[in-house]
Amino acid sequence: MRVDKLNRIFAMQKELDSDIIALRKLESISSQEWIQKDVLAIVAELGELLNETSFKWWKNPKEINIAALQEEIVDVLHFFISLCIHAGLNADSLFELYAAKNIENFDRQHGRSDKPGYSAMDNEAGY
Repeated sequence: MRVDKLNRIFAMQKELDSDIIALRKLESISSQEWIQKDVLAIVAELGELLNETSFKWWKNPKEINIAALQEEIVDVLHFFISLCIHAGLNADSLFELYAAKNIENFDRQHGRSDKPGYSAMDNEAGY
């Protein structure tokens, strides 16, 4: 039997969040506060991810440590899934919303959307 990996990730994150809440006595934090904390954590983790890419043009470049880069990506995923949970999304609803937005994004690029400014067909600058 094949396990749905996204559903499993959501279940694992829910279990981790519950454990952290109990251990750190955070039961009184509202969903709104959790959402804010998750967003802030994602921003912090994205900064750590960026630091792994040797983006600083004012420093000598260094070889990218792929293992460290991947670890930071997983940290972002942890907080992103936590954010989804606190915002009322589960694996199925996230997938459905993603699939719908993906279609819209293709439509925008190909000029099939009512939303202006996205069509690659209208791009005269070439970038």
